[in-house]
Amino acid sequence: MIHAIVTDIEGTTSDIRFVHNILFPFARQHLPAFVRDHADQPEVAAALQSVRDEAGQPEAGLAAVMTILLDFMDQDRKSTGLKALQGMIWRDGYLNGSFTGHLYPDVVPALRGWKAQGIELYVYSSGSVAAQKLLFGYSDEGDITGLFSGYFDTHVGAKREVAAYRAIAAEIGQPAEQLLFLSDIHQELDAAAEAGWQTRQLLRGEADPESRHRQVTDFSQINPESI
Repeated sequence: MIHAIVTDIEGTTSDIRFVHNILFPFARQHLPAFVRDHADQPEVAAALQSVRDEAGQPEAGLAAVMTILLDFMDQDRKSTGLKALQGMIWRDGYLNGSFTGHLYPDVVPALRGWKAQGIELYVYSSGSVAAQKLLFGYSDEGDITGLFSGYFDTHVGAKREVAAYRAIAAEIGQPAEQLLFLSDIHQELDAAAEAGWQTRQLLRGEADPESRHRQVTDFSQINPESI
């Protein structure tokens, strides 16, 4: 019996093109001015220091940190500091109506149905918790943050690390075998399965021949009661 479902975002609930064609360019365009204007704010300063530490340059000045950030973005690096800064910048975009968070049309009906069944819903994404809440708070379907019981990002561990899923299970407080993780990336699902979780792979395009996980094409094909 599944008691909680944890879902990825990019490629799972939301089109990867929204992230790469809308969110990432917006953050890149506004990052220099944002860092320059807000570097002294505590949350920004903490994120910048995190980036320095990740790069092994703890004393780097703002110009050097900006170079590091742009390099991290070019690498699509899952940097906790970068993700925090991107989330802060995206907040402005959501608030001023530059974009809304994309959701596939099958997502919200399934989430509402699972919630009605008494299943707890969570999010686990490499994007910061703040960015996750913005996407779902300003989504194409309006504010759906009330559907979720909690959010996890890379502070709990990398998504391809078994330890991350053990930590999430401990925080949720449910046995691993009663947790279901949804993602489009089979390596993430491999880590979750090794931690004892149930898995489903969401593939909006072609099948993944290298995956050993049950593959579905949308949320409506997932029945927690039969898992």
